[in-house]
Amino acid sequence: MQHVTLLLTPWYVPQRILRWQDAITMVFLEKADIVANYSSVVRSPSFEMPLPAVLRSKRAPARLRRGVAFTRTNVFGRDGYRCQYCGGRFDTRRLSYDHVIPRSAGGRTEWTNIVTACIPCNQRKGHLTCDDAGMWPLSQPVRPQTLPLFLPHLDTHQTPPEWHDFLVPNT
Repeated sequence: MQHVTLLLTPWYVPQRILRWQDAITMVFLEKADIVANYSSVVRSPSFEMPLPAVLRSKRAPARLRRGVAFTRTNVFGRDGYRCQYCGGRFDTRRLSYDHVIPRSAGGRTEWTNIVTACIPCNQRKGHLTCDDAGMWPLSQPVRPQTLPLFLPHLDTHQTPPEWHDFLVPNT
């Protein structure tokens, strides 16, 4: 069985994708409510239930309570999956992140020094400062207060139809 389950926050915002086994565990532990099911059924000798396609968590994600973690995906989300040098919007395979002040010049890997860059722009800037390269970010990098409210790397053409009501289409 290759099914996966979309987990929503308590506010019906996509949070992450779970293995179907983990989804069933969350339901049994009463940590989540089933919002939509697949047509498949999970059976044991004494129990049968439809396979959950979409769950709604009963608690806010821990990372929302602690602040936004510094991860590559969260940097891309903060910058709207747009290269901060050319302004193009790309999928994650064509993006990297760039140190505004290069590490070779003492720049640190933190929210206020990292921007999303497409691979050609990142290679063109290289280890140079913005002034030396003649390339400046379109917006000042800042530490976000919240996470993006969508999963832009999900292509609605390749996701299960049971998820479509809960995803923001790519534009």
